[in-house]
Amino acid sequence: MSRFKPPLITPDVLLRAYSIGLFPMAETARDEEIFWVDPERRGVFPLDGLVISKSLAKTVRSDIYDVVADRDFQGVIEGCAAVADDRPSTWINNRIRELFGTLFARGQAHTVEAYRGGKLVGGLYGLRIGAAFFGESMFHRATDASKVCLVHLAARLVAGGFLLLDTQFITPHLARLGAVEIPRADYRARLAVATAKEARFDPWGAGTSVDGTTALSILKPAT
Repeated sequence: MSRFKPPLITPDVLLRAYSIGLFPMAETARDEEIFWVDPERRGVFPLDGLVISKSLAKTVRSDIYDVVADRDFQGVIEGCAAVADDRPSTWINNRIRELFGTLFARGQAHTVEAYRGGKLVGGLYGLRIGAAFFGESMFHRATDASKVCLVHLAARLVAGGFLLLDTQFITPHLARLGAVEIPRADYRARLAVATAKEARFDPWGAGTSVDGTTALSILKPAT
């Protein structure tokens, strides 16, 4: 995996970096410096290959979580940056929060959020360039809340005409959900095609979401 420290990063520099296969990280949330990462093998979710177990499908279909998009970016990135039992440290430092906050305000970064009883209990965020979506991080405070958000994200991307869902690295958790690793050259070829196309993150209209049954029906061939 290649990594190197960049000069001052602006939101536009960040977009350019993602468009050629790089992404930023910090050593820890307290570290003020950011470095670029360029893995030899890249994690991706095939949009026709998301693995949805029967139990997860039941949870999605039940709509126990109210799933929406782009409502509370700060709440989501704070949840993703927080230390948890299964995550003793994170790489989301203040500069990364600022950069993605700016991109969210510009409509280039997005969230998918899960609520229960009016409280944010899970979510994910990422960046959009053309027909490529770069998933950054996810969190949950209730059972399967982040997985439900992932299902809704995938349905949104399929409906919107996206070609690539990047997950950067593979973890056992992501692999069980269908994520795979591909060589850097293969990833860059797919990235070039995807970023040259147009897609819609809001295929049902701005501020509109669908229920779990509809989300699953969109992903039926992959379920």
